[in-house]
Amino acid sequence: MAEQAKVNADLERVVAEVNPRLYGSFVEHLGRCVYTGIYEPEHPSAGPDGFRQDVLDLVRELGVTTVRYPGGNFVSGYRWEDGVGPKERRPARLDLAWHSTETNQFGLDEFMEWTESAGIEPMMAVNLGTRGLEEALDLLEYTNVPGGTAVADQRVANGRAEPYGVGMWCLGNEMDGPWQLGHRDAEAYGELAGRVGAGMLQIDPGLELVVCGSSNSSMPTFGSWEKEVLRQTWDVISHISCHAYYEQKDGDTQSFLASAVDMDRFIGVVAGVIDEVAAEKAADGGGIVGTDGADASDGAAGEARARKVGISFDEWNVWYQRHWESEEKVTGATDPWPVAPRLLENSYSVADAVVVGSLLISLVRHADVVTSASLAQLVNAIAPIMTEPGGPAWRQTIFYPFAVAAGLARGEVVECSVAGPSIQTAEFGTVPAVDAVVTVDREAGRGLLMAVNRSLGDEVSLGLSSILGSGPGGGTHPDDDLLAGGAVNASHVRVSASPAGVGARTSDQSHSLEQSAFSAVTRVRMLCDDDIRAANTLEDPERVTLREVAASKIAGGELLLPPVSWAAIEFSL
Repeated sequence: MAEQAKVNADLERVVAEVNPRLYGSFVEHLGRCVYTGIYEPEHPSAGPDGFRQDVLDLVRELGVTTVRYPGGNFVSGYRWEDGVGPKERRPARLDLAWHSTETNQFGLDEFMEWTESAGIEPMMAVNLGTRGLEEALDLLEYTNVPGGTAVADQRVANGRAEPYGVGMWCLGNEMDGPWQLGHRDAEAYGELAGRVGAGMLQIDPGLELVVCGSSNSSMPTFGSWEKEVLRQTWDVISHISCHAYYEQKDGDTQSFLASAVDMDRFIGVVAGVIDEVAAEKAADGGGIVGTDGADASDGAAGEARARKVGISFDEWNVWYQRHWESEEKVTGATDPWPVAPRLLENSYSVADAVVVGSLLISLVRHADVVTSASLAQLVNAIAPIMTEPGGPAWRQTIFYPFAVAAGLARGEVVECSVAGPSIQTAEFGTVPAVDAVVTVDREAGRGLLMAVNRSLGDEVSLGLSSILGSGPGGGTHPDDDLLAGGAVNASHVRVSASPAGVGARTSDQSHSLEQSAFSAVTRVRMLCDDDIRAANTLEDPERVTLREVAASKIAGGELLLPPVSWAAIEFSL
């Protein structure tokens, strides 16, 4: 008999608006992400610009809103000037990050043209590994200044009259990591990032700058790094980055399926540090805003700009790093500096896609503090889209949950909790088997429930009575169901600093989905398979797809979630 779980949500208790930037991705000069990925002039589908049209079609289908470029580790040794101007004059360079040769046949102008073709917002990173303030200012002048100055006029001479108007900029990449070219400690990096950020804002005060947070939550400086860097850069930045990759370790599939527990904790710690630094700045009279959006200064005067500092989770995915380190890493033994080698081309399984779906649930649930995110990467290298040189492009399993979330998890995140069974994991201890999040798009008149069953062996009957209730006036307050339904997963309810919740209405106006203007479930799709190791390949590119669930399967207000499954339940308001 299936385990029982119940989702409860309150449409009127809004956690946060969903920032479209949550559905960003990442293009780095790494392996075949650029060359034979998004750019392959000789491909049958490529136009005069060299962009693969089959890849562009899949990128649009994926629903990516922003793309971070050009790195990643690559940016810490990158000279952006090498990638502009006539291609025959562009120099080839050694890429120390990935032990490759960079031809620079695809550079800044090509990337900007590609994002315009895809309808995507560009998100640029500056090199703070081997470079600094002057080079960052030149890059910003090239991209954002209309003309009439030396560097801006170079862009005009290269064929682009109008500025690109890039609004979001990363101040370096993973500068806490000893693997990073130009690695610094928190104090030195914070000082450099603060100077560079201040200079960039003198050119364009409207920029949103992202300062480097920890490369992962296991770094020995995690927490202290964020605190020091935020203290030094607070007056210039709008976001701090988080990076996290997950993989199955030593055959422990159950812990791997619960990876989002780590992401939840990661976000919680960084949000806490942001609020701590906000309080410090407020005590100094800064008029500072923390993650909750409230003025932490209690009216104190100051010159610092009031702001809400958000988290840019601009690298996240499943990545089998142990395989990279032991099998793939280019060391120079055979081909010392290859051009666009096959690197990080992980083939993703059903289990991997379910984990990606659960990570999306975490990111959306924390939309009150996570203001931007980038699935790393976009094509070929740890990517939802794969290509073959001169051949086809296809969707990996992780493509599907991302595309659904990007297309439908819009509008507002509302309070949602799950009561149900737990599972035991070696890495995270006891965790809920089922996780879920609910969003409502009032303008479109629809909502979305995303749910995941992280149990390796047990199916769960997911109660949807809060959704399939008797209509306006019926049912009870969701808390009544929670108390009657068993153990409550309290960690799944985002509670803001304000008593009524972020953007929430007063308590006498709050009601459950049963009491709301909810109409009906319109569509249910599920990602699952009897073989959780099944994957899409060049030979069988559609082995795994989303499964449509017939309405008859949710009769009685319950949906059966198989072990290792992710579901998207659409409903009308």
